Amino acid sequence: MDTDEAVTQLRGWFTGRLPEGWFEGPLTVVLDREEIAVVGVLPEPSAESDVERAAMIDGLIGRFREETREQRIEIASEAERKFRRKVSWGVTCGGETVMFTTLSVPVMTRLRQSERQVLDTLVAAGVARSRSDALAWCVRLVGKHTDTWLADLRDALQHVDRVRAAGPRGMD
Repeated sequence: MDTDEAVTQLRGWFTGRLPEGWFEGPLTVVLDREEIAVVGVLPEPSAESDVERAAMIDGLIGRFREETREQRIEIASEAERKFRRKVSWGVTCGGETVMFTTLSVPVMTRLRQSERQVLDTLVAAGVARSRSDALAWCVRLVGKHTDTWLADLRDALQHVDRVRAAGPRGMD
């Protein structure tokens, strides 16, 4: 099963499993090797000012998080057994996305001295607390500035997966 099919299956399963009225519109499901992130859209509040609107969004997100906690834990436990990945939850309200839970997965990398010096400079300058935080900061920065390129690359990889799946068997 390719990534698109897996995401479609997961979106369907979560949509069928979630209580009615939790979210407006379709869920966003993001999948990787370790985690399933499920993000739903909360109704956007109407307010008289930007300050009031921001406070209402903060309140709506907080209320949703508290009122749904036990059910989200129950659904996540069921999904984790079924799909063998951890589940993270988040919501979008008024254009702001807040993740309630996410995994922080260690990754191993080998860096040359010049690359380590970049991380050490970020730590020395107080931008990051550690080399690990500095590397995560760098990855977020690259992701932020190359969103379109990364999306194109992911699309190309999905196309490669589909072509491989349609190809002859026994070549592994």
